[in-house]
Amino acid sequence: MNYTWLLRMARWARRPPSMTQVKIVAVVALAVIAIVIIEKLGYWPDWATVNPRALRAPRP
Repeated sequence: MNYTWLLRMARWARRPPSMTQVKIVAVVALAVIAIVIIEKLGYWPDWATVNPRALRAPRP
């Protein structure tokens, strides 16, 4: 762990984020988890799925 992360953690401990910011992060995290679960169960629509690109061969 480098010095920058230690300073960031100390600053966060002295002045934690507001409850509104915590709620926003929690809602976004729950939305992402819900989307992943819906996709894994097979209920995600085909029109919303991105087609994977073919891997390009490396240039010589």
